[in-house]
Amino acid sequence: MVTHTKMSMKHHHRGLELSASKSFVSKKWTFFLCIGFFCAGTLFSDRMWPEPEANVVSREASDERLHLVSDDCDSSKKSLKLESKDSLGEAYKSPDAIQTLDKTISTLEMELAAARAAQESIMNGSPVSDDFKLPETATRRKYLMVVGVNTAFSSRKRRDSVRATWMPPGENRKKLEEEKGIVMRFVIGHSATPGGILDRAIQAEESKHGDFLRLDHVEGYLELSAKTKSYFTTAYALWDADFYVKVDDDVHVNIATLGAELARYRMKPRVYIGCMKSGPVLAQKGVRYHEPEYWKFGEEGNKYFRHATGQLYAISRELASYISINQNVLHKYVNEDVSLGSWFLGLDVEHVDDRRLCCGTTDCEWKAQAGNMCVASFDWSCSGICRSADRMKDVHRRCGEGPNALLAASF
Repeated sequence: MVTHTKMSMKHHHRGLELSASKSFVSKKWTFFLCIGFFCAGTLFSDRMWPEPEANVVSREASDERLHLVSDDCDSSKKSLKLESKDSLGEAYKSPDAIQTLDKTISTLEMELAAARAAQESIMNGSPVSDDFKLPETATRRKYLMVVGVNTAFSSRKRRDSVRATWMPPGENRKKLEEEKGIVMRFVIGHSATPGGILDRAIQAEESKHGDFLRLDHVEGYLELSAKTKSYFTTAYALWDADFYVKVDDDVHVNIATLGAELARYRMKPRVYIGCMKSGPVLAQKGVRYHEPEYWKFGEEGNKYFRHATGQLYAISRELASYISINQNVLHKYVNEDVSLGSWFLGLDVEHVDDRRLCCGTTDCEWKAQAGNMCVASFDWSCSGICRSADRMKDVHRRCGEGPNALLAASF
């Protein structure tokens, strides 16, 4: 029994030894395998390493280039800042330099506006081709003033009365442009049916006299504000003048006196000249000069802001440029003189109230005799000369400045 027990213990001990031996061999192989895998991994990593190393080098080189470029930009900025400071310093030292710069910028803006207006007029197909074909020639020289005589299709007799009195006809009118820098044109748009009998009649009259400025505008009494805007925009595009004048065809004008009066304000950049008034805002429908937008002017019974009466007014070049540039956003009231005055609200504009631009036909004669020649004469009761086609010659005889006034005038 004891022997059997001893034998069992021996066998058990040998089993443990074998098991330990097997376990020991397994650990060895595991160790060798780990070393083998490590070596293989190292070899594989060594072969793959140069490619990312090249990328790193490339990235470092790229960063270095960017750094150099950044340094160049910084130095350029510093150089520009120094130059800018130097330039500004010189400008601050010289007020004349600032004025010259402002004038240059203003001139470029106005030339751009003129080019846009001319292009727009041409693309819209203005009926008058003679003026629009030569915009460059027309704008090469400087003019004192452009006088636009507002007229309508039905006003042929009025136009003839003006041609027979204060507007020089034909060659004399062209000579006036060349020698005195005064441009004069009857201003009219086209009918609701372009090419119809009304437009053909104006075209025939234009062929005979050559004194029209045709606008891309549909004629109509309620469209006078739009016509006024179109006139200033078109005239500004065609002629480089110091002043742009609008006058009705039933008003008598002394052109030499007008030119002398405007020449006094040549050094004023933004001037608005006329007989300034501030009439009541008429809210009642059916009355003459009814204001549909009366509510914009406050309580009923209020008056308009100061503006020039519509028979004749003049604006300087910069104001004509302003209208041309902003023509698409300027609001139009039903009364064109109110519209024009409203366009200058908020601007640094000098309003000149000159009563010589609105003399009556009964007092212009004695004023002329007293040496105080009127610029324009009309009857307030008719908002122009009553029956002007018949009376224009009489007013001209009594109140006109004489046939040699223009020839002797120097502006």
